[in-house]
This record gives sequence, C-alpha cells and structure tokens, in this order.
Amino acid sequence: MNATRSLVFVWTPWSVAISVVVLVVATGLCYASWRRSGYRTAHGLLEVVRWCAIAFGCLLINQPEFTEEFRGNEKPTIAILCDGSPSMQTVDVVNQSTAAISRDAAVEPLLDAATWKSLEERMHVVVATFGKEDGHSDLFQSMTETLNQQSRLLGVVLVSDGDWNAGQPPVQAATRMRLSGVPLFAVPVGSPTRLPDVELTSLDSPTFGVAGKSVRIPFTIESSLPREHTASVVLRTSDGDELQTEVRLRPMGRTSDAIIWKPSGAGDMEITLTVSPHPDEIQGDNNELTAPISIREEKLRVLLVESYPRWEYRYLRNALSRDSGVELSCLLFHPGLDKVGGGNKDYIKSFPEGLEELGQFDVVFLGDVGMKESQLSEEDCRLIKGIVQYQASGLVFMPGWQGHQNSLLQSELAELYPVILDPSQPTGWGSRTPSHFELTQLGQRSLLTKLTDDAEENISVWDGLPGFQWYAAVERARPGSEVLCVHRDNSNQYGRIPLLATRTFGTGKVLFMGTDGAWRWRKGVEDKYHYRFWGQVVRWMAYQRNMAKGESMRLYYSPDQPHLDRQIALNANVMQPSGEPLQKGEVLARITAPSGKVETVRFQSTGDEWGAFAGEFTPTEPGQHQVTLACKQTSATLETLFYVQGVAEERPGRPARPDVMEELARVTRGKVLNVHEIDEMIGALGALPDPPPRIRRVQLWSHPLVGAAFVGLVGAFWIGRKAVGLI
Repeated sequence: MNATRSLVFVWTPWSVAISVVVLVVATGLCYASWRRSGYRTAHGLLEVVRWCAIAFGCLLINQPEFTEEFRGNEKPTIAILCDGSPSMQTVDVVNQSTAAISRDAAVEPLLDAATWKSLEERMHVVVATFGKEDGHSDLFQSMTETLNQQSRLLGVVLVSDGDWNAGQPPVQAATRMRLSGVPLFAVPVGSPTRLPDVELTSLDSPTFGVAGKSVRIPFTIESSLPREHTASVVLRTSDGDELQTEVRLRPMGRTSDAIIWKPSGAGDMEITLTVSPHPDEIQGDNNELTAPISIREEKLRVLLVESYPRWEYRYLRNALSRDSGVELSCLLFHPGLDKVGGGNKDYIKSFPEGLEELGQFDVVFLGDVGMKESQLSEEDCRLIKGIVQYQASGLVFMPGWQGHQNSLLQSELAELYPVILDPSQPTGWGSRTPSHFELTQLGQRSLLTKLTDDAEENISVWDGLPGFQWYAAVERARPGSEVLCVHRDNSNQYGRIPLLATRTFGTGKVLFMGTDGAWRWRKGVEDKYHYRFWGQVVRWMAYQRNMAKGESMRLYYSPDQPHLDRQIALNANVMQPSGEPLQKGEVLARITAPSGKVETVRFQSTGDEWGAFAGEFTPTEPGQHQVTLACKQTSATLETLFYVQGVAEERPGRPARPDVMEELARVTRGKVLNVHEIDEMIGALGALPDPPPRIRRVQLWSHPLVGAAFVGLVGAFWIGRKAVGLI
C-alpha cells in the first residue's frame, strides 16, 4: 500500500486577507516598539516572540490539516453471492426458449469463473454461495460477512429469489453497504406468483397403532390451482397394504382429510401417502410424504374398582375383559361380601400395595367408591394421583347413586376432577323419564366420542342413543377441562350440565363420566357402540404412556404429533433393577435429526418418589428423529423414534420476492439486472470506478498539542515582558 503525506489548509479569501493585514500591522507595531526601546537586544527578542505568536494565530485561522493518502496495490474486489437455499430448486424460470427451468439452473452460469474472466485484468472476482448447508436464506449475514471480509470491495452482485427467512432484515446490511460506498447489483430469480402446483404439506401419522385396530391418518394438501378438482390419494405401507380414496381439493387453498387403515400385522413399518399429480402442475416431487409407525400387539393393563356391582360395572367389565388388547383387573368392595374379591380370574383380592404394583396399570377406573375404611385409603388416593401426574396413567371417574365419590373430594384426588360436584346432592339426580346426551363442539371433533367414522352420522348416532335415568349432581366444569357431552335438557346458572369431560393433569389424562347409563347403548345394536366407546377411552388414556417403553424405562412426549419449531415436552420414568423408581440420577436423551445433527437433552427430576424425569426439545427439521434414552445409574437404554410434522421453512415451490431485491439495490444505489443478461452485468461491473483512496486527516488547528504550543508561546511572551522590566 502506497502512502502520500501532505499539509493542506482549508482557507477562504477572507481568512487569508485578515491574516495578511494582521501580520503587516503586527510587524509595524513590533518594529516601532523595538525602536522606542533604543534597539535593545532583549526587547527585540521579545517583539520577535510577540510576532511569532500573532503569526501562529493567523496560521490557525486558515485551518491547517495534515493528510495521509493510502492507495492499495491490490486489485479491487467484486463479490458474486448466489443463493443456494432449497427454494432455489423451484422450477419457475422461463428462459429464451420459454421452457421452465429451476432457479438454481438459471443462475448456474454465474457460478462459473469463466463468466467473469474479462473482469480479472482489472478486478479480483470472488464467487460464493450461501444457504446450502443450513437450508435457510440469510441475506443479511451473507452481505455483512462479504463487507467485513473483502478488502477494497468495489461492488456486490446478489443473485437470489429474495425469499429470506432467517437473520436480520437484509435492508440493514444494505444500509451499511451504502455508508461504505459499495453498490449492490440485484439479480432477482423466479416468478413472483406461485405456479400451478399440488403439494402434500403434512402427514400426521400417529406414533404407533394396534394390530387389528383401525388407525386414522390425517393429511393436508395445498393447491395453487385456480379451479377445484378431484385428486386420488393412495396410502402404501412397507408390508404391502394399499388404500385409495378420492379427495376434492379447494382452489388456491388447503384441504384436510384422513384415511383409515387397519393394519393386520405387528412391527415397525413406514407409510407413504401419494397425491395424484394434476396435468397443469409444474413441480411433481412434492406430492408424496413418508412417515414411520409402529404396529404393536397391544396389552394394556386396566384396574376397575367398584363398590356395588351395578349394571354399568357389569357391562363395562364384560367389554374390557373381552377386549384382546386389555388385561383387566377388577376389585369389588361389595358390602354384602365377607371379603373383597370376585368369582373369576379378573378379580384381585386387595388394592395394589405400593407404587411398584399400582404403577403397572395404564388406566384406573374408579366407580362408586370413596375414601373410607372399607374402600380406599388416603395413601391409595395419593398413589393414584402420583401415577397420573408423573407416570402418564389415565384415570376415569364414574360416580354412582350411592355418592361414595364425594368423599374423594377430601383427598388428593380432588385436584384431578374435571368438574365441580354439588355437595348438597351427593347421590345425584334420578328420573323415571330417560334423559339424553348432547355433543358439544369439542365433542363433535373428539376421537373419544367418535362412534362412527362419518362426522354427520356420528351426531345422529349420539342423538339416537338410549337415554339414562340417573346423572351426577355437577355444578360446572373446572377451568382447563374440555366438556364433550352435556345434558340435553337440564341446565343451571352456569349453563348445561356437563356429563362427559376430560382434562390433562401432569403427564396423564382424566375423564369424568357423569351417568351410569352407558350400558343401555347396547339396546338393539348389542356391543357396537358400548364396546367401541370404552375401547377408545382406554387407548386414548394409555397412548402417551405406551409410546416407548422397555424393561426399566418409559419415554413419552407431548404433543404426540410434534410439529416443526414447536417445543416438545419430554417425560421419562426410570426404574431401578429392583423395580423401585429411581429417585436421583442422570438421564440423557440423544436425539438425531434427519440431517444427522445430534442434540443432547438433559432431563431433570420432577418427582423423586415416582422416578419421573422431564426435558424439553424444539425440533428444527421435519422428518424422522432417532432417540436414545440412557441412564447412567442403571446403565439402561431405550431406543425409539418420533416423526416431526411440517415442512421446512425454506422449501421449493414458494413465490419469489423481487421487491426485496429491488429495495436492496435502491438503498445501495446499485442496479437491478436480469439473470439472462450476463453481458449487461459485466458491462455494469466494468464501468465501476476504482475505489477512492483511504485518507487519514489530522486537523492541526484543533489539535490539543497545537493548542498547548500556542498557549506556551503566549506565556513565554508575558514572562519575557516581566524579565525586561515592562511589567
């Protein structure tokens, strides 16, 4: 780098004229004063000091500056920045032959060093891409890094679709470039309007299913076609099953639907959903999604506790005992029996002792029982609450006309109730005239109340169900509860009487059934609706608890269908080899994303007595994630996987944003160029002037050292006057 140094003055005609007049007058006055002193040598030297001080002041009036001019020896730099993010794979660029090509194919010539060879004699050309590794368009970062890293930057060519979705707004980087005198030449690529396309945006497959039981697989299709049309949706499984359905797609919008699949065998498999392409759509590689699912031979452990063998209990016990996926244990506190128990293998002789026995049950049904000496103890209620809160078990409250459950409101189970009972009417309300359920808006959408696969038919079925003649005295639902069914006719000051309500407590689920007449649903149809309803209840409550389990570890998460960039609550139960819950320990989950990126989640203990641990994870990639749960103290591991729904924020098919590119060029005083006009780009870059030299200025007229020198000179003059006797 060459440097040139010089002393310059920022003068004006008035400042020069004043300086000359002052110096002439000062010279005359100084000479006259020396002559009056008889030409004494000391007096003459004093006048010389006076004149120098006046001359110094005149010099400062003309603002002297010391400048250093630095000129670089190396060539100026031109940076070519090309967007390599996934959105550049969109096929919507029409070239001279009118054939549509992808955006990255359109910019490929700009990545070739030979394209810029004519500029190399005068400039150094740097070609770089961004957005390939992380899959995001961060225009701000790429522009800022180029500005900071390249010396003698003459200009920047930004080739992108403008669809930035990460980092700070790129206009902030453009402002910095303008202050640095670096123009940006924007080359927008892609169509600003979305081309005709049909895209399968989500496949909400459940984590696992049960062999022989139907699995509902929701999906969402987005169409940018201007007209409605019918598409064929095909579901294929890795074990050879194939299902097909027809879906009418809304124009310029999203369509959600579901397909019902009944797996025949067990095992880990993949399901692939394919939407038939439309003749007018440009991009056909986004019509298919794949998701994993685990099909199991189900065996859910259910505990049914009752005091009196009423009809509701008898038919519920029959329904659960005949369910091949349920292992039922019944406990009957019949006041007429000499000892607790029953007559067949389903019955147990006493309430499970301790957490080790009770924690094995996935769902607990509490009928018309309460906290009293001959039924449940305070410790029993505490353990039931614990397995719901910390071990994701389900709890069903089924009160009866004897009103025993009101005593549970004095125990720790009071926190779990989805409703508030009327203490003045513990035995509920009975009537000779049958009453009926009415589905709420939530109930019409809930899987628990789905007695048929068709939504409209399901409402008709509920309207036609045989009525009930007793219901619990409920005041209202608790805040946070979801009411699925209400009394069709009766209400109070809070509205309709809730009869079927659910809530989440800790990691588990709680359901309240406010009538004992569900067994009447068998009238005329036998087991059709009664068995289906209670089977859905048991599986809904046990779903999270059975997501992934081993001999001594269990892992479950919420929501059960994770979505991109949304936090997942991870919960684990860890047992010691002896079967007791691990109270303190180091529990880690190693999560591997589809790209291979590994993240470790450290769990914290949330309930020492229950072996409960919790952690959090936010997925940043869609697709299948591998999970390895490990505990250092027990040396146990558990391997599972979950599938993150959604599509990446940066993906093909989205419209380009040329307005962003035009704004960047305008802010930096650059130009907007066409991707196909390479000669025009080269001409515009070649016409750029060399970067101006870097100049360093030192303003002597305001420099502290110069000021100190002037004050010193004036001080020397006054000291000299005293020395020669003028003062």
